[in-house]
Amino acid sequence: MKKQRKQKCLPEAPEGYLFAATSAGIKYKDREDLALIYSVRDANVAGVFTNNRIKSAPVLLDIRRTRRYGTCRAIIVNSGNANACTGTQGMADAKRISRELALRLDIHEREVLPSSTGVIGTPLPMDRFLRGVKELPLKLDNKGALDVARAIMTTDTFPKITSRSVHLGKRRGVILGIAKGAGMIAPDLATMLCFILTDLNLESRTMKDILTDVVDVTFNSITIDGDMSTNDTVLLLSNGASGNTIDRQSRYLRTFRDALFDVCHELSTMIVRDGEGATKSVTVYVRDAKNKRDAKLAAGTVAGSLLVKTALYGGEVNWGRIMASLGRSGVPVKENLTDIVFNGIRIVKEGMSTGMEKKASLTMKNKDITIEISLGMGGSSWRYYTCDLTDEYIRINAEYLS
Repeated sequence: MKKQRKQKCLPEAPEGYLFAATSAGIKYKDREDLALIYSVRDANVAGVFTNNRIKSAPVLLDIRRTRRYGTCRAIIVNSGNANACTGTQGMADAKRISRELALRLDIHEREVLPSSTGVIGTPLPMDRFLRGVKELPLKLDNKGALDVARAIMTTDTFPKITSRSVHLGKRRGVILGIAKGAGMIAPDLATMLCFILTDLNLESRTMKDILTDVVDVTFNSITIDGDMSTNDTVLLLSNGASGNTIDRQSRYLRTFRDALFDVCHELSTMIVRDGEGATKSVTVYVRDAKNKRDAKLAAGTVAGSLLVKTALYGGEVNWGRIMASLGRSGVPVKENLTDIVFNGIRIVKEGMSTGMEKKASLTMKNKDITIEISLGMGGSSWRYYTCDLTDEYIRINAEYLS
């Protein structure tokens, strides 16, 4: 079992946001499990959600509200209970939570976005939940972002939070990201919640386009165990409290996109590094593919292979499993064009062994592993991030309901 890491320093929070966390006893004892993020002024919002056909009540409600209204003042998040597969009662509970919180914050209930993570199929303990809703507004301050990050953890071993400054000439803004996730992580989001806040002013449509693009190359390019959750959510809020606006024609739009990428990339790699029971963080880099689609598909298939992941845990440089994964990926690979480089050591050239497996195996004690694959078919590339699959992963998930 990995020990929880200590957060070295608290990342800078953007202007105009307050945070709170409390212990509602939803599942866990003696720890905070309910959190609130509140914007003191109107904020535009964009969201990206799970592609799982089974969606939790909070996800369905958030999709509807972000698309219809495009604004948000409050995000309320609980851990320990997913409020998924809970029928009409689950949706009624999500709406009641929004309504009760809105009354206490003096905002409209449609400006509240609920989010949940935890066990699927169990109704929310609404009496305890609503007691927590009453407490949260009383605890709001501008220094509680780390408390929020801790409160939304499930099997995570450390809170995931980071920020970036965005420099607009002599002006600046801040982007803060808070995330959770350690298991049931697969492409197209999975048991992964991420809340991104900025004090810059951007309109919802612009944010949606940028967020979708960034999520594709970060959160949608990681895998822990290949399972896709019912609750995946990424929300981006922009409240303009810094007084600085970025529109579609702004020369700083790319600057914002790059900073957003940095935040999402750091959070997504934190999730991989914290993969349930993981001992190694792995980058699968596919290059020389015919197009981006092929590069992503090939990288994702290798990164998600249980045989590859267990070989990595065992310290084996089993390149045959990598080749087999490429062959079933659906990408028109050619064996005689394929090269594989393992931690900087070429182990396969034109589809055949170079005899360097033993040398490459000496690098397997590293916590960071890089597998570079050249398909020899074109000029496109993609990076996927994953981890090894261990005995501890099995133990954690075998005991998850207990």
